[in-house]
Amino acid sequence: MSDDGGLTASLILRRGGLARVGQERVALIEAIERLGSISAAAKQLGLSYKGAWDGVQALNNLFDAPLVAANAGGKAGGAAVVTPRGQAVIRAFRGVEREIGAALSRLEAGLETPNTGVGDLFWSLGLRTSARNALRGTVAAIEDGEVTARVAIDLGDGVEIVSIITRRSREELDLAVGKPVIALIKSSFVVLAGQDAPEDGGNRLAGTVADREDGREVSEITLSLSAGKTLVATVPASAAPGVGDRVVAAVAPSNVILAVE
Repeated sequence: MSDDGGLTASLILRRGGLARVGQERVALIEAIERLGSISAAAKQLGLSYKGAWDGVQALNNLFDAPLVAANAGGKAGGAAVVTPRGQAVIRAFRGVEREIGAALSRLEAGLETPNTGVGDLFWSLGLRTSARNALRGTVAAIEDGEVTARVAIDLGDGVEIVSIITRRSREELDLAVGKPVIALIKSSFVVLAGQDAPEDGGNRLAGTVADREDGREVSEITLSLSAGKTLVATVPASAAPGVGDRVVAAVAPSNVILAVE
């Protein structure tokens, strides 16, 4: 491609318009693979540790298997390993990137003028969401009622989350058992309690507090679940659990929004 006013492309891979994997996140995975540490990779790329950690967790949540396996260590450093799945994502991304670059070069060479509007075809039209949690899973079961539908989603490793949506929404999404789906949950909809919290008929996800970021009134808590996934909650700072604490996250099924590819 031309480096002086020619067409350029920036590759962003998406799942269902939600999972965004671009140059920055692939570079982060590559740096972790080279350095064996999220904190070292963040420093090399000029990122904050929090930004790098969030990027890793977002990728782990939105793929069918973790891309990075990290041990506790925090900003001081801890071993991190790029999994075979992560290595495959790197290879696939770079391969697609090369193919797109070659195709764009051929396209540019065939244009009579550089300002034909063809470059607009390469703009991403994907959806962005403010929901802090986007968990990829598979539809495990559907129970239709007269107006609503109960959809159970398998997140892997025996972790399941239930969403209550309208039957019309279920039909419009064309949901079916075995179909990939993404569960969107605002962090403010996640309620944390001790392991002995009573059953209330809602979603209950047990895990360990992996990270805590405090503000004056509110703390953001990252809960490490099994299946390599995480869940983020915002809670009053005065009631925030500490890193390493075992807690249960409760989420009402009506607060779980579903999206599909």
